[in-house]
Amino acid sequence: MHRIFTMSVASVYPLYLNKLERKGRTRDELDQVITWLTGFDDAELRRQLQSGATFSDFFADARLHPQAAAITGTVCGVRVEEIEDPLMQKIRYLDKLVDELAQGRPLARVLREG
Repeated sequence: MHRIFTMSVASVYPLYLNKLERKGRTRDELDQVITWLTGFDDAELRRQLQSGATFSDFFADARLHPQAAAITGTVCGVRVEEIEDPLMQKIRYLDKLVDELAQGRPLARVLREG
């Protein structure tokens, strides 16, 4: 089992947020990306973060967006569409979405709306 599977999402969330805020993005945009990917509403997302849910638990409870498979590209030198472990792929989907926001892509494009 990879170490990240047992890390709490709440411990990584501030790192995502700091990365985005340095690039002029907002907490609201981060939350929109997370809720789009996971199917959580705002209240569910807050509960997951407050409960200390691990990435394993977080994605076990998630209802992955039907367009998640459209997330392609590389994260840490690995193509997300080629990751064989389903949980690791979901984590890397989230990483990729955060990277795209940080790179300045419009939110609608990050959310695969067009």
